[in-house]
Amino acid sequence: MTDILEPTTASVEDMTTEAVRALSLAQKAALGGGASFWQTKEVSDIPSAVLTDGPHGVRFQSGASDHLGISGSDPATCFPPAVGLAQSWDPELGSRVGAALADEAQSAGVGVLLGPGINIKRDPRCGRNFEYFSEDPLLTGVLGAAWVRGLQSGGVGASLKHFAANNTEHDRMRSSSEIDARPLREIYLRAFERVVRDARPWTVMCSYNRINGVLASQNHWLLTDVLRDEWGFEGAVVSDWGAVADRVAAVAAGLDLQMPGDTSVDDDAVVTAVENGMLDPSAVDRAARAVARTALLARNGRRNVTYDVEAHHALAREVAGRSIVLLKNDNDLLPLTPSGSIAVLGSFATEPRFQGGGSSHVNPTRIDSPLEEIRSAAPTARIVHAKGFTTDGFGPTEILHTEAVQAAAGTDVAILFLGLAANQESEGFDRDHIELPVEQVSLLEAVVAVQPNTVVVLSSGGVLRLSPVHAAAPAILNGALLGQAAGGAIADVLFGAINPSGRLAETIPLRLQDAPSFPHFPGEHSRVRYGEGIFVGYRGYDVRDQEVLYPFGHGLSYTSFAYEALTLTADGPDLVACVTVRNTGTREGREIVQLYASMPGSVISRAPRELVGFGTINLAPGKSAEVRIRIERRDLAYWHDQLERWVVEGGDYRITAGASSRDPRLEQTLSIEGNSIQLPFDLESTIGELMAHPAAAEALGATFAPVMPTLQGGDDLGMDMAKMMASLPIGRALKNFGGGSPEALQHLQELLDHINAQALQE
Repeated sequence: MTDILEPTTASVEDMTTEAVRALSLAQKAALGGGASFWQTKEVSDIPSAVLTDGPHGVRFQSGASDHLGISGSDPATCFPPAVGLAQSWDPELGSRVGAALADEAQSAGVGVLLGPGINIKRDPRCGRNFEYFSEDPLLTGVLGAAWVRGLQSGGVGASLKHFAANNTEHDRMRSSSEIDARPLREIYLRAFERVVRDARPWTVMCSYNRINGVLASQNHWLLTDVLRDEWGFEGAVVSDWGAVADRVAAVAAGLDLQMPGDTSVDDDAVVTAVENGMLDPSAVDRAARAVARTALLARNGRRNVTYDVEAHHALAREVAGRSIVLLKNDNDLLPLTPSGSIAVLGSFATEPRFQGGGSSHVNPTRIDSPLEEIRSAAPTARIVHAKGFTTDGFGPTEILHTEAVQAAAGTDVAILFLGLAANQESEGFDRDHIELPVEQVSLLEAVVAVQPNTVVVLSSGGVLRLSPVHAAAPAILNGALLGQAAGGAIADVLFGAINPSGRLAETIPLRLQDAPSFPHFPGEHSRVRYGEGIFVGYRGYDVRDQEVLYPFGHGLSYTSFAYEALTLTADGPDLVACVTVRNTGTREGREIVQLYASMPGSVISRAPRELVGFGTINLAPGKSAEVRIRIERRDLAYWHDQLERWVVEGGDYRITAGASSRDPRLEQTLSIEGNSIQLPFDLESTIGELMAHPAAAEALGATFAPVMPTLQGGDDLGMDMAKMMASLPIGRALKNFGGGSPEALQHLQELLDHINAQALQE
């Protein structure tokens, strides 16, 4: 493999400036539209760049092109999709996947890979959840940033998507996500902000949907005020394919590149709008510069790469093994002994479900069959296979069912593969429910009746209602979607070559109706009201004290861990948590330590606990070690919707170290100094708010002295006048109870202005 050294970013910036300066208006406008389905235009000295789908594989189409996965693509490694990778809780692993994808993209001449998808899993029915990491913005942001850094270290740009609030596939081209300021900032934009600030992706892809009524592609607040002005984004904003309704309005809002091509009609519209004074030419300059910069970064980062197909398959297997979650293991049924007789049941044992459907569908370089990998891992065992069910609704269902039950009855243990087929979940539509197919549940119950030693292996891109599975099966492995090497990874875990260490990245509820978003999904009349606010995923279950089947962060091991000590120390504005963990079992294992913060005395509405950090540790039996986890101050902040900025509330924070969101092991309380908050006082400020401010209370005491006897008269009636007065706006209190004249109100306003001025000086 021969590398071409990538020039410094500064040199690319200089080249971009010179190249764009020499362009005419028409050429600048042309740069803002695609040349073909996957390419940008070559204009003067600015090269064309190739963009193609990711995020878990390079879906390069050297033939017919589309963005729905209909036409074929060249072979590439299918790594575990985000739904699987997220269960590893391992940023380093995500970075390695990104670097491997960069090599494969380079070998295909691809300059920008369209990923990662970091939208929040708001509802378990969303058809694209397989392409997203988690219901939690911290986990999503950390993993997404690591993936971007890995990819871009190889000279290939990322395209962070889908910006923003793309949480349903239903009516996705028109639907408006109606979200209040706090949840929008704290839940749906927070991961994007982290990746933009920490990993500096080359591009951001705007989504199809509207945000509070405005198309993402035409949303100046989103693309300019927030993304560029607040977060400092320096790259190009690319449209999702077909997302642009009005190119001129989009460029004015902050869009740089409209995809796919040919966009000649829209290019001409941009030129006309500038000439007619309807579009600021600086917006066209900005867009041209952003696209040129991206193309030059791609060209100058180009490397001659021949990647090792087998090495990448091995990496895919390693990642998949780390991403499997052991949900249940009664009586230590797992790991299995590779001998005796084993029944391997289910269609997915020979036709594995390992990736999602739609634009990210990868043509894998090879596919590991779970059945064949089990045979390889247990060469001396007698292994029988029965299909058990079909995934298309056709075939001799009763016969297949009977054959599988008979096979299970005649063996020592049964491994039953269950899940959803590609036609049951995909990009482009949402699921109506989260149930396993009835025939699969029926088969499970019949198999367990004749074979108590039954292990269930699950494959699906979205959460399933697993209560029937939990009730029947003594051991359950959740594979989510694990990529092309799923079969080998599953065999590794089944027989103990790998000790499972994956953790759930989303809650598994007892039933769909328990999901916080249930009443508001998928919306109506092209509007989705995010009525649960900040209480998304585990936050929503916890605030209602709702029982769940498996909590966020849950995952078992073939060994056991004890949490022995937790210390918290300040490190600049941040905290560092040191957690001592001991392996108390008999096998080497990997533990994922999770830190949650809560503030019981908070003056704002908060979730009972929020993830603020996590770390991993590998330990041999009997050994202990310390895990150091940084808690960044920004992750303790909430969005103050009146001040319109992040605020850390001062007070006592309870920091918990645990094995899941509902498995606390150690706890410490620490007092944290908050940010100064002072809203300007006006006539609508309440008496309680003013009396809580020492300077205001002193200045206003004389103003209210004449009316106090009248207000205190309520004490004779058994009324707590102090509490009643606290909620009264001061202007109305003076007017209604003190006979406030215009002069008195004017005097009061002058006092408030003076207090506000003093606060600004402080």
